[in-house]
Amino acid sequence: MATTELRKPVPAPRTPARKPAGSRPVPVGRIALYATLSVVSLLMVVPFAWMVITSLKSPVEIASQDAGLLPEHWEFGNYVDALKAAPFATYARNSFVIAASHTVLNVLVASMAGYALARIRFRGSETIFYLFVAALMIPTYTKVLPEFLIVRFMPLAGGNDILGQGGSGWLDTWWALIVPGAVTPFAVFLFRQFYLDLPVELEEAARLDGLGEFRIYARIMSPQVKPAFITVALLTFESSWNNFLWPLLVTHTDSLRVIQVGLSVFKTENGTQWHFLMAGTTLATLPMVVLFLIGQRYFVQGFATAGLK
Repeated sequence: MATTELRKPVPAPRTPARKPAGSRPVPVGRIALYATLSVVSLLMVVPFAWMVITSLKSPVEIASQDAGLLPEHWEFGNYVDALKAAPFATYARNSFVIAASHTVLNVLVASMAGYALARIRFRGSETIFYLFVAALMIPTYTKVLPEFLIVRFMPLAGGNDILGQGGSGWLDTWWALIVPGAVTPFAVFLFRQFYLDLPVELEEAARLDGLGEFRIYARIMSPQVKPAFITVALLTFESSWNNFLWPLLVTHTDSLRVIQVGLSVFKTENGTQWHFLMAGTTLATLPMVVLFLIGQRYFVQGFATAGLK
């Protein structure tokens, strides 16, 4: 009689237990990166925090050597007194009008110029583009004197004759504050890089549908480069809002002064009114902080995908 050998059941292979997602070790390099960025961010925030804290101190406390970091008495009235010390409402209005005008003109003109250089082939387009690139290398302050002479001797303006003599030209007018900064080479360069990266099939399909060149630019291509518009608008508004030297040179009446020039009233020969100066500077900085917080996603995306090669 044959004996049947009993075989032991073979155990199924064990599947290794999965570690929870949160238990993965964080790379040391990432920790070092976050730590470095945190320190740099803190260093950048410190001046703004000092500005706000100083604006809430009294003059005696600012001058005291034993004063602490935080004010003993929070002087919120410094903001009200600073607004009364100079016509800041007029200064803020002028700054906003100039910054908004520069932003609208720069976005419109630079986007059209960038589209033409990127998508329209014509004789001399490469040369024109290289001239814009060369203009980026010219320091800003080397252009102040030539621009001032152009504004001063503008023909048939401000009492000038056809040769630009006999009057003041555009000095102390809105023309001098708006026209010289209307278009920047960097904006044209940035738009050109964005339009250059768009697929050619978009404009070919639009032309087959009978669209003209301007409608292709406005309705088909421009909506694809929204980050470029936001980036140029923010940079232009910030540069124009914070401009100090040019408005100081071309204006001499309070009705055309800007907010950055208005802050100089707190610096006199007898000393500086730091509590008013910091309060006014805080108010002047606030609009740019709000604008950046609103458009920061497009701003960062604009530089990340600008196609700067």
